[in-house]
Amino acid sequence: MKEISLNGQLRTDLGKKASRNLRRSDNVPCVIYGVERDENGCPVSKSFTVSQKELAKLLYTPNVYIVNINIDGKEVKAILKALQTDFVTDRPVHVDFYQITEDRPVVMEIPVKLNGLAEGVKAGGKLVAAVRKLKVKAPYTKFPDTLDIDVSGLGLGKSIKVDELAFDGLEIVTSKEVVVCGVRMTRAARSAAEATTEEA
Repeated sequence: MKEISLNGQLRTDLGKKASRNLRRSDNVPCVIYGVERDENGCPVSKSFTVSQKELAKLLYTPNVYIVNINIDGKEVKAILKALQTDFVTDRPVHVDFYQITEDRPVVMEIPVKLNGLAEGVKAGGKLVAAVRKLKVKAPYTKFPDTLDIDVSGLGLGKSIKVDELAFDGLEIVTSKEVVVCGVRMTRAARSAAEATTEEA
């Protein structure tokens, strides 16, 4: 899987006023949740900031990345877990990351890639992607850039559900009943089918 690097600065002032001031200076408050636990068994988190410009590399792209976050000289690997945006400007106002290790499985959304020319498309239908990403669980070293699905045998009016899929080394977390893609009957295909029926 592709990786990307971000530079962050540790936060010491965690109040709402400080957060507003950070956003005014084009910085975004962030939190990373680690795999370590404190004496009470609670996950340890670390607050830091990243510039809007840095975050743009991660947020405004269709790709999914493993993120190497450098916080004041200490680098950790993480994945993006949650993003809050301003409902007016759509700019990020808070980002949550989750620290990852090679031996600890995590859940991540991976883009779906449909490969091949479906039989139903050859017959005049239209291939429709119902979902763009699927949630899978695995150590991050097993994550591919895309989940490749062969649709060449997909006929008119047919679809592929999650329970028909399997990927090496990955556990699919998305519900088995979710439709991933299908070939929709178009007017041209319906007319051709009706004409064939009348001739028969």
